[in-house]
Amino acid sequence: MSVQSQPASNAASPARRLAFEALKEVHQGGFADVVLHRLLHRHDLNSLDRQFATELVYGTVRRQRTLDALIDQLGKKSAQHQPLDLRIVLHLGLYQLRFLTQVPESAAVNTSVELMKAAGKTKLSGVVNGILRQYIRLQQASVDPLQLPDDRTQALAIAHSYPDWIVKLWQTQLNESGVEALCKWFNQAPSIDLRVNRLKISVEELAQKFSHAGIETIRLPQLPQALRLVRHVGAIRNLPGYAEGLWTIQDASAQLVSHFVSPQPGDVVIDACAAPGGKTTHLAELMGDQGLIWACDRTTSRLNKVKQNIKRLELSSIKTFTGDSTVITRFEQQGDRVIVDAPCSGLGTLHRHADARWRQTPETVAELATLQTRLLAQVATWVKSNGTLIYSTCTLHPSENEAVVQQFLQSHPEWRIVPPAVDELAAAYTTPAGTVKVWPHQHDMDGFFMARLRR
Repeated sequence: MSVQSQPASNAASPARRLAFEALKEVHQGGFADVVLHRLLHRHDLNSLDRQFATELVYGTVRRQRTLDALIDQLGKKSAQHQPLDLRIVLHLGLYQLRFLTQVPESAAVNTSVELMKAAGKTKLSGVVNGILRQYIRLQQASVDPLQLPDDRTQALAIAHSYPDWIVKLWQTQLNESGVEALCKWFNQAPSIDLRVNRLKISVEELAQKFSHAGIETIRLPQLPQALRLVRHVGAIRNLPGYAEGLWTIQDASAQLVSHFVSPQPGDVVIDACAAPGGKTTHLAELMGDQGLIWACDRTTSRLNKVKQNIKRLELSSIKTFTGDSTVITRFEQQGDRVIVDAPCSGLGTLHRHADARWRQTPETVAELATLQTRLLAQVATWVKSNGTLIYSTCTLHPSENEAVVQQFLQSHPEWRIVPPAVDELAAAYTTPAGTVKVWPHQHDMDGFFMARLRR
């Protein structure tokens, strides 16, 4: 998100006060998107302030390690030993100075000082003023206040704000320029992609509706139902055609998955991990809403989100089933096409989930890989003898992708990988092993992995 302007007053703006409140909850364990969504609904901010608050919260969470390194180098105490309120205010001030070119330096400093006072820590406001002004003096002297170590992994991790283990992981898969490009890509604000419900309207007609409302979109030529919004447009529910079910939000690479499943009218399709229903409803649209789709998930509350999407899009071919797909037996040999869009670390969507890079660890990845292996083995029993099994994730971790598929093939030698045909949409992303991998910095969409399996 580009912040075109911001409040000029030296008093801490409503956006900054909300951001401070949100970040305090995030540092105490809250999920950034959940906390921000709740606070934005609680506070009556204008559109500009909502955008600015969103940028401050997500931006400072993403850049946390870089900002901490700056505090370590500019302050007398390390970031980890600063009082929480002080650390958050310094994060906000340094983020504006380093990453938001539209914010005047004086506004970044003075509003941060006022935030510190408003938090009841007047004595610490001098620390805020001193550190932020020291940052400015160094920059004016053409000295980067951020000094990086010689170790290349640590240097990249600090400069772009990631844990070392994630950068090391990418270094095993990409060359030096690729790692840096991927790091930079995930620090962008995410784009918003729409999937047009072609059972109700054509892509061209919807693009025209948006244009008449003053909203610019672009086509994504590799995906026949996709439109990408060019800039932030306010509340999604207020956009043309939302209530009528003319479209739904779905990232381009997630749309690619359903095309890779290639469901046909009249098929029985089973989605083992369906909530919140993006792929389920896409499959129904691709089938012309003809056939039967089972949308499975562990909890009724998660399936309620699927039902809401089904109702809004006015689809009739989808039924829901509540249960743990690692143990469900009722669908044995019933599916023409079965998809496991498995729970994963989300390392292909780090731009969308600002705090995911700090929440995931090698240990959580190992736990997820165990679950994914169990899911794939059980769901394979749901596939008809001539049916197709699709495994997909929105992560870029080989332990959750290639390793899970290889382990399945070793324990199920009657199965094999079926690569995309040359005329399929996924063909452009095919790996030498016949699987599909979307790299965000190369393809400008979320990171995804897919494998098609048949007996």
